[in-house]
Amino acid sequence: MTTVENPHAGKGSSVLLDIGDDIGALVIGTPSTLAGQEIELRPLHHHGHGHGHGHHHLPHVGVVPRPAPNGELLHSAVFFEVPTGSYELYVRPNGPVRLTVHVEGGVVTYADWPA
Repeated sequence: MTTVENPHAGKGSSVLLDIGDDIGALVIGTPSTLAGQEIELRPLHHHGHGHGHGHHHLPHVGVVPRPAPNGELLHSAVFFEVPTGSYELYVRPNGPVRLTVHVEGGVVTYADWPA
């Protein structure tokens, strides 16, 4: 059997989302100026300290360009396996909250990063 590697792996070409029941996904459209930045997802009423303090790990993903069907590159951050709830998003490690979203289980929630 011959294995062919995906030349786009790790470059934002595709994402597998595993959603259902109380687990959803979140896709954030971003400006290209955020390329390479990490966006962190924090529950709205989170009172922990996040990274580096021995507390709960907060999910974060990189902003990458992804090819659209028309060939255009669209920048986005994709969070998969997100429990139902409301969340704040910001640029890591401690940028100001720029976006608040509510994710429902079983669906993909779409939002745009403010300009």
